[in-house]
Amino acid sequence: MKKQKISCHIKSLFWMLLLCVTAASAQNKRPADTGKVFSLEDLQVMAFRYHPIIKQASLLTDAARANVLQSLGYFDPTLKANFNRKAFGNTDYYNYWTNELKVPLWLAGADLKVGYDRNAGTYTNPETRTSLSGLSGVGLSIPLGAGLIIDARRSTLRQAKIMLRYAEAERVKQINTTWYEIAKDYWEWYYAYKQLRLTQEGVDLAQTRFKAVSNQTQLGDKAPIDSVEAYVTVQERIIQFEKNKIELANARLILSNHLWNNEGNPMELPEDAVPELLDGNVQQVNKLVLDTLVSRAADQHPELVKLRAKGGQLAVERLYRQEMLKPKINISGTLISSRRSWNSYVPDYYDFGWANHKIGLEFSFPLFLRAERGKLREVRIKQQELDYDLQQSGREIRNNVVASYNSLKAYEAQLAVQIQSIRNQTALLKGETTKFDLGESTLFLINSRETKLIDMRIKLESMIAAYQKTLAELYYKAGTRQTF
Repeated sequence: MKKQKISCHIKSLFWMLLLCVTAASAQNKRPADTGKVFSLEDLQVMAFRYHPIIKQASLLTDAARANVLQSLGYFDPTLKANFNRKAFGNTDYYNYWTNELKVPLWLAGADLKVGYDRNAGTYTNPETRTSLSGLSGVGLSIPLGAGLIIDARRSTLRQAKIMLRYAEAERVKQINTTWYEIAKDYWEWYYAYKQLRLTQEGVDLAQTRFKAVSNQTQLGDKAPIDSVEAYVTVQERIIQFEKNKIELANARLILSNHLWNNEGNPMELPEDAVPELLDGNVQQVNKLVLDTLVSRAADQHPELVKLRAKGGQLAVERLYRQEMLKPKINISGTLISSRRSWNSYVPDYYDFGWANHKIGLEFSFPLFLRAERGKLREVRIKQQELDYDLQQSGREIRNNVVASYNSLKAYEAQLAVQIQSIRNQTALLKGETTKFDLGESTLFLINSRETKLIDMRIKLESMIAAYQKTLAELYYKAGTRQTF
């Protein structure tokens, strides 16, 4: 009686399991891959056209150009005019009207000056008094000491132009960093997609086997407990499938962070989009590519370009600080005339000539030069720090590129072994299935070998994704990006 009751319970459980797995099969059944392939090249085209961060990077160069334009402002001609008058008690005390056009010159730090003064009145200083027609003047102001070779305005302009290279390197760095993050997110999506497909395949296989075992159980060829074991495998794989489905949805959302349209609105990755399918084929990198990347990194890596730009900036600053150690000797000379226009008549002794002039000489020199020597020493120390930083950064960049290359070669070897292992495991599974059909094996062994095969195929896709991310890292470490 007990055996009959147990047998009835097992049969009842068997029919319940059959109904459940049929419903689960209908729920999880997916069509074959019919979506549109969204390749990494397609993503690159969209990102470089519409990605806000990549657009933002171009503003760095624009800001540097604006700084150069600002520095050029120190060489803009300046027009000044001043008028003062005092009248009291029917007396015209003074009437001052001064005008000057100053044109800064690049050569020798000189200033060209063109002026017109009219100073009249009862109490006007005799030194500045002019006739009612006023005086015109044309002259130069030239620094013969500090400022002859380089002055503050030329130093500022040179440094601003050098910082254009710095800004361009920073722009390239920001674009490379953004693209590296995009590539990593793409291959995470690829792995999540392939993992879900393989898990789905495992679910389909488990469901098919469960139905086959169920049919054999109905015919009395298999024990009902085999159906229970087959369904347990179905349940385990469905649980894993649901977990992987969430992972794929999250990976799709993360990748969507990089999708924008031409109007600046965010876009979502379509549900039917599928990544490019590699089928175990990866782009292998040879030693020639490594040598090219190492050479390129040594010359054009953004970090090194930025450091060299800083070095050029400090070189200009050092030249300027050395110039400031000289005494300040400024000489100015102006030829004056009472001429108000070129067509008017003016006597020779009131016209432009060497006899009618104003000359000025200014001299100053700090006796200890402590401020100037301190500034120069500070610049030299910064140059030494920069040289050390450039030396260390160059070595680190080269080693990082070589390390990424070594990781790629290791992945290549692992991929070859993994592909062969999958072939061997597939052969073991086929042999075990044949033995099971002949009644010489158990369902447990088949499920174990099949589960291991699925895990190995998932691991292969994980290695492929890791390889592709390392490939993107190789180019990123070299200060560039992979082209398609």
